[in-house]
Amino acid sequence: MRVIRGRFDGADLQDVETVFEAAPSKDTAVHYGGRMTFLPDNTLLVAVGDGFDYREDAQNRANHYGTIVRVSEAGKVPADNPYVDDPAALPEVWSYGHRNAQSIIYDAGTDTVFQTEHGPRGGDELNILEPAKNYGWPAITYGIDYSGLRISPYTSHEGMEQPLEYWDPSFGPSGMTVYRGRAFPTWDGDIFMTSLVFNHVVRVEMDGRVSGSQQILFDEIGERLRDIRTGPDEALYILSEGTGAGDGRVWRVRATNR
Repeated sequence: MRVIRGRFDGADLQDVETVFEAAPSKDTAVHYGGRMTFLPDNTLLVAVGDGFDYREDAQNRANHYGTIVRVSEAGKVPADNPYVDDPAALPEVWSYGHRNAQSIIYDAGTDTVFQTEHGPRGGDELNILEPAKNYGWPAITYGIDYSGLRISPYTSHEGMEQPLEYWDPSFGPSGMTVYRGRAFPTWDGDIFMTSLVFNHVVRVEMDGRVSGSQQILFDEIGERLRDIRTGPDEALYILSEGTGAGDGRVWRVRATNR
């Protein structure tokens, strides 16, 4: 998995350079990660998947599998990264013990990094991310293997973080946004996540960093939903995949009284 940067001149991408490349390279075709978000200091958080066949390495900070890494816009390692002076870890590692992160966002309203993560069969997660934390995979999990076999007998362990929320059965969380706006005042501060499995949006009521009840929305779209964003017009924008034949769409959800 590689992160590049470039300058779009209106037609082509110019001055392309590599900002980050996960190590070591892997030969599996899934669980790459790749979701990103900028922090207020302009450093970049990048989610790196566990590579599926390399899940045990998510507990090994000497590689990038199953980690969130933090680099500068130019790809340099920030001096205050948590493992920058640890010879047993790669200096880009910011947190670890992740499986297959599908979204990562920074919410200025709570100064919080939120992340969604696919579990195996069950065990999808919504996490609050913090540096130097171990999020447990695969030593602890609320899911089981696709074969039906148990991955771990543990759902908790000392020194490992618990998810803010988890789901069983899996609903395949993908894109995520924290709604900030006046168009939907009762939604302000709540988290919205798209589902790749059940083709709907999950709303998680939030009181700051504390989660509450949940609501299913927009299942009438009837398509796999890949991403969701809050627009500058305070509407919600939802990306659907269509039938997979290039007919995906962007849906705009706005308040009818505005």
